[in-house]
Amino acid sequence: QVQLVESGGGFVQAGGSLRLSCAASGRTFSRYSMGWFRQAPGKEREFVAGVSRSGGIAQYPDSVKGRFTISRDNAKNTAYLQMNSLKPEDTAVYYCAADSLHLLATSKPSDYDYWGQGTQVTVSS
Repeated sequence: QVQLVESGGGFVQAGGSLRLSCAASGRTFSRYSMGWFRQAPGKEREFVAGVSRSGGIAQYPDSVKGRFTISRDNAKNTAYLQMNSLKPEDTAVYYCAADSLHLLATSKPSDYDYWGQGTQVTVSS
């Protein structure tokens, strides 16, 4: 069982940056690949970044590639999402998620076993 708590969301102007954190409970954090997703009102949940269990392999969709960076610190049981050059279309609730099955992060929400409660990110134009 893993509990995930996101933090770091907020309000930022276009072009700005935010760093999200995802703190995990338990002593088995390194056994999970981690993903970040977002969901805007009226839209489906969207994959924005994933990182392997060791942190060595990261994946991004084209919509955020070059702007977002995912990382993790297994000693601190925490995953991060650094978001730069933010755009109004990045506005959404951001969720972190943990996958116990796959060594590499996947983009499918259904592959993830545990989810945080979400943190709101609002980017103004």
